[in-house]
Amino acid sequence: MKFTDLGLAEPLLRAVREQGYETPTPIQAQAIPAVLKGGDLLAGAQTGTGKTAGFTLPMLQRLSSEPPKRDARGRVVIRALILTPTRELAAQVEESVRTYGKYLKLSSMVMFGGVGMQPQIDRLRQGVDILVATPGRLLDHHQQGTLDLSHVQIFVLDEADRMLDMGFIHDIKKVLAIVPAKKQSLLFSATFSDEIKALADRLLNQPALIEVARRNATADLIEQKAIPVGRDKKKDLLAHLIRQGDWHQVLVFTRMKHGANRLAEYLNTHGISAMAIHGNKSQGARTKALAEFKAGTLQVLVATDIAARGIDIDQLPHVVNFEMPNVPEDYVHRIGRTGRAGAQGEAVSLVCLDEEIFLADIEKLIKRSIPRETVAGFEPPPGERAEPIVLGRMTIGVGGTKRGGGGSRPGGSRPDARPDARRDAPRSQPQSHQPPRRDAGTPQGQPSRHGSAPRHDRVGAGHATQPAPHGQPHGRRDAPRPQARLTQPKR
Repeated sequence: MKFTDLGLAEPLLRAVREQGYETPTPIQAQAIPAVLKGGDLLAGAQTGTGKTAGFTLPMLQRLSSEPPKRDARGRVVIRALILTPTRELAAQVEESVRTYGKYLKLSSMVMFGGVGMQPQIDRLRQGVDILVATPGRLLDHHQQGTLDLSHVQIFVLDEADRMLDMGFIHDIKKVLAIVPAKKQSLLFSATFSDEIKALADRLLNQPALIEVARRNATADLIEQKAIPVGRDKKKDLLAHLIRQGDWHQVLVFTRMKHGANRLAEYLNTHGISAMAIHGNKSQGARTKALAEFKAGTLQVLVATDIAARGIDIDQLPHVVNFEMPNVPEDYVHRIGRTGRAGAQGEAVSLVCLDEEIFLADIEKLIKRSIPRETVAGFEPPPGERAEPIVLGRMTIGVGGTKRGGGGSRPGGSRPDARPDARRDAPRSQPQSHQPPRRDAGTPQGQPSRHGSAPRHDRVGAGHATQPAPHGQPHGRRDAPRPQARLTQPKR
C-alpha cells in the first residue's frame, strides 16, 4: 500500500513525498481512512510507529475540505484541538502539522507552560485553525477568557496513557466539559490499560478500534541487552561504552532530576559532551539541548522519564537506561525513542543488583527475556549485595519488598512526573482565601491514580517535600521544598 491509496489530497501527498515517505506504517494505513470517515477512533501502537501522521494527515484533509469558520470579529476560530502531555511532544506535533500542511491554507500554533502567556494571547487574536496544547496552559487561557473552544470539530488526545500517568485526568475532564459534545474524538496511546479504556468510554462514541501490536510490546528492530554492573561503576561503564563504541548520539535515561544533572556533569568532565533535560530546566534550556542533540552537535542527552515521549529523532542509534525505571511501562517508552520508522536501534540497560527487581518486572510486562551481557572490569564486585532503593516515601527493599507509603506498582511513585505536571497545571488568579497550591490532578495529600504516595524528587531524603506555594516567582514554582522535621522530645 502507498500513501496515494489512502484517499489523501494532492497537497498532502506532495508534503509527504518531500519528507521521503511513500509507504504508510501499519497504524497510518489503518488510522488515516478511519479518521477520514469522520468517526471516533481508539488507536494503539508501539511508540515510534508514526501515530502523529496517522491523525495529522486526515485531520488536515478534513479541515481543508471546508472554508474556515470565523467569529463575530472575523477571526478564524479553533476547529481542531490536540492535547499532549509534555511541552516537547506538543512542539513536535505542531511541527508535524506545519510540515504536512505546508500547502494548505490552515494555521496552527502550539501552547504550553513555562513561557509567557502574552505572546500566546497575541497569536490567538490573529486566529488559529489548529491548536496543539498541554492541559494546564490550555486551562489557564480558558480561565482568563483568551481562547474559544466552542467551535472545535476534531479533538485529539495524544499519548493518553502518559496523560494519566502524569495525573492529568482531572484536567482532561475539565477540557472535555469545555469543548462541544458533538465532535470527532481521537484517542491515541502507546499502551492500553483499564484506565485508558475507561477514559475511552467517557470520550468516544462507538469508536473504531485499531491496535497494530499487542499492548506493551517493544519493537523487533530494537536490539535490547542488560549489562550487570557494580553499583559504583555505572558512570565509568557508560563512559567506556560511549568511547569504545564510538557513539555520537546517545539518549540516556535516569530516574531523578538531580541524578541527570550529576551524570551530565560527570560526562562533560570526562570529555563527552552532555546536557540534561527534565522538568526543572527552563523551557529555553530544554529547547536548546534538544535542538543541539537533534543536530548532532551534542553527543549525549541525559533525560528523565518526563522527556521520554517528546523526543523524536530520526535514526537515533542508542538509548541507555542508566537507571532502570521503577514503572515497567516506562521502559517501553524509553527504548521506543530508537528503532523508529523502520530503523535499527540499540537499547542498553545498566543494571546493578538493587535494580534486578525492576528488570524482572519489565521482562514480565514485555513477555520476553532481555539478554545479559557482561563487560570485563565492571561486574558487581564479589560480596556486593542488593540495597533498598528509596523513591520519595516508598522504599523498595531487597526482593521487591515495599516499606513506607502505599503503592500498586514497583517503586510506588514516579518522582519526575509530578513536578512537570505541576509546571503545566493551570494557575488560578491569586485570591486571599485560596488554599496552598496542590499537585495537578491529585488532591493534596491523597494517593495518585495508581494508589501510590505523592511523587517527590529526593532519594533517601528522610523527609517529605511539597510544591512551592502559589505566588512564588515562576522560575521556582516547581522546586520541591523540604518540610520541617517534627521530633518528639525525649522522656
